[in-house]
Amino acid sequence: MKKNLSNIKAEIENYASESNLTALQVVDKLKDYYFNKKVNENLKLYKKGQKKVSEVTKDLKISPRKFYAILEKKNINYTKYNKNKDA
Repeated sequence: MKKNLSNIKAEIENYASESNLTALQVVDKLKDYYFNKKVNENLKLYKKGQKKVSEVTKDLKISPRKFYAILEKKNINYTKYNKNKDA
């Protein structure tokens, strides 16, 4: 495990030196890539009705408000619930 981790560190450092980025910037880009990958997997399940909003937000560790913003950004239809009842 430690040997694999050192290989990953070396690869990140090599890429950072070649691309004129810092190692932290490379890690942030990797984090964004894998987060978006996980979001897309969960959106597929959400569209099929296999996952609820609460399950997706738990899996992604984000708030429901952020999840609804992602849905709006990707133009995915969802049901808005009105908490204020003006009846």
